[in-house]
Amino acid sequence: MVRDEGRYNAAMSVIARSIHLASQSPRRLELLRQIGLHPVVLPLRQTGARADVDETPLVGEPAVEYVQRIARMKAEAGLRAVAGRRLAAWPILAADTTVALDGRILGKPADAADAAAMLRAFSGRSHSVLTAVALAWQDRVTLALSESMVRFRPLAESEIAAYVASREPFDKAGGYGIQGRAALFVEYLQGSYSGVMGLPLFETGELLRKAGIPML
Repeated sequence: MVRDEGRYNAAMSVIARSIHLASQSPRRLELLRQIGLHPVVLPLRQTGARADVDETPLVGEPAVEYVQRIARMKAEAGLRAVAGRRLAAWPILAADTTVALDGRILGKPADAADAAAMLRAFSGRSHSVLTAVALAWQDRVTLALSESMVRFRPLAESEIAAYVASREPFDKAGGYGIQGRAALFVEYLQGSYSGVMGLPLFETGELLRKAGIPML
């Protein structure tokens, strides 16, 4: 009986910490597991005419407004996916990360030349990394925002070429991943390291805690 009760309590703890992650980012999945949650990936269509979310920036849209709008749209798309697929009624977490330099939004590079151009633009300068987190739970979508400043040391053309050749830039906003080889480029960081990775853990934890989702 005691053993069965222990298994039941363990199962209830997993359910209480289970969430849908409306993102296919392995980094976000890893970060959520790091804080004791049990995320299940909720795939969204990301490209083509039938994409669940159109991530095209609006004309003149500031980066801070853009990233929050896209995170909200991803969470709302997650709600539709859960209802349409009749999935478990768990909280839905979505996030979007964008990089801004001189007021210009820099998303994921289209190709090697685009990735190299982004890295040249960052060389010896500071840029902003914004990550918005959206939580859809109990008929509400709530948002949190993290903004960090990152400064790169001056980069040689050979370093840029080698980094692009590593293929690391191609699925990341701004064309680099701070948790990978690009850590060698970062001279200074002010803000949230996990936010630059793609999911600010402090802001995410506060969002979940305020929604009544157990964290500890």
